[in-house]
Amino acid sequence: MNCYQVRTDLALEARECAKESDEEIRGVRLEEDYDEEIEVKTTRVIIETKNGAKAVGKPMGTYITLEAPRLADPDEDYHREISEKLAEQIKCILPQTDSALSVLVVGLGNREVTADALGPESVDNLLITRHMVKEFGIAAYHRTTNLISAIVPGVMAQTGMESLEIIKGIVQESKPDAILVIDALAARSVKRLNRTIQVTNTGIHPGSGVGNHRSAITMENLLVPVIAIGIPMVVDAATIVGDALQDMARKEGIQIPVESMNNRIMTELNNMYVTGKDIDATVKRLSFTISEALNMALKHPDQEETECCGKA
Repeated sequence: MNCYQVRTDLALEARECAKESDEEIRGVRLEEDYDEEIEVKTTRVIIETKNGAKAVGKPMGTYITLEAPRLADPDEDYHREISEKLAEQIKCILPQTDSALSVLVVGLGNREVTADALGPESVDNLLITRHMVKEFGIAAYHRTTNLISAIVPGVMAQTGMESLEIIKGIVQESKPDAILVIDALAARSVKRLNRTIQVTNTGIHPGSGVGNHRSAITMENLLVPVIAIGIPMVVDAATIVGDALQDMARKEGIQIPVESMNNRIMTELNNMYVTGKDIDATVKRLSFTISEALNMALKHPDQEETECCGKA
């Protein structure tokens, strides 16, 4: 794969482009698993060294990617299965504790821009519990419950503030044990558009995939573990054109200088991004899939036991 000026938020794609041969990249481990029943491929890219981080272009940490080709289909039963699969991965990456966990969920993005509304839409369907537990204690739910709070900070054009500034103020006041950030991502491949979910413990750099760099929302900046969840909603137009030209040249046996082609494409299609024609319905559907996964993952073990007993 000839990769040029890769614009992607997916560590899996960044690794594919950094890998020039079948040899493994030093400091980067890859673990793969395929669930045939629900047709989901789970890939863990674990960046263990600074050299590995430099080669891939991503911070050190764990990146879990769920690839589900049927995720774009409006099948409620299938999306429920994906939510359960995603919840398992989120549980594995959350801080482990026997006591109640305080989690702040942040929905990044601009609600007025459909392809960027995944974060705010996901927060709308969350089960928020912090205010009830703070007011009534365990009597509110008759069991130990994790304290879940949420915020949609908007974007700088709306608030005049970096999202990091807003989140930092909330963290100082509410002191959560972990932060879960949801955001729409950019992908390199059209095949992964609306069909891939990434979970990482490295936090997030808002807008990096589309060249709009904002202050990083990470543990280093907030002193609290930050878990980022995202789905690619846009693809760089230059990437689509470049891949199509390379594929055509390969089939016809034509050699195209990658560097000169890259310069021409970037000049003509600079800062243009493409999304699906049914993006409004897609965002609504996928945001619910994420929120359901979070509601499952953030249940306290006592809450799960009570529900199981109730069903029995």
